[in-house]
Amino acid sequence: MKKILILALSVLLCACEGAQNEFTIGECYVVIDNSVHQDPTLASAMNSMAPGIFCRIKQTMKGGAVYYVFASNMGGSSESVLNALDQRRSVMLGYNNGIIVGFGSMDVPPVFYAYDDECPNCFDPEVLPMRSKKLTLNSSGMAECAVCHRQYNMNTGGNIVSGDGGKKMTRYRGMTTGAFGVLSVN
Repeated sequence: MKKILILALSVLLCACEGAQNEFTIGECYVVIDNSVHQDPTLASAMNSMAPGIFCRIKQTMKGGAVYYVFASNMGGSSESVLNALDQRRSVMLGYNNGIIVGFGSMDVPPVFYAYDDECPNCFDPEVLPMRSKKLTLNSSGMAECAVCHRQYNMNTGGNIVSGDGGKKMTRYRGMTTGAFGVLSVN
């Protein structure tokens, strides 16, 4: 009995190895109810049947109103004004007003990813004034930094696929209840 218990514990410990470092401890919190916003750009990235589509989310202010701005790696873009419930919620879009969400195309079933929009190897939130090092997204699911020229594969967890070694993309916990459901990132 003792041998079985030891074997079970060792298997359990091996299964959890590395999982604790999968997500960042950085500050990010956003909840977007796309059943209310009905935004097609965001919906395309929240659709598990369309893996490989990623959406950059940020906020902007126009005419005194706050908007979510959505931009897809497939070229689509749109905006949606925050409603009263959105305005009551606390929102922190990554280190510097930007996250990227979408389903990766390399796993079955597809994995939902949420990343920070800043290059993890060039952007330093501790250095003031903060200088943005936003990533450029392309239709193959790659993100590239214009400063260090590293390319990250968003379909496989944000690992570096081209350029010098370093940190992979900053990843947050993210989930969605479907294309026109609720997006939650923290």
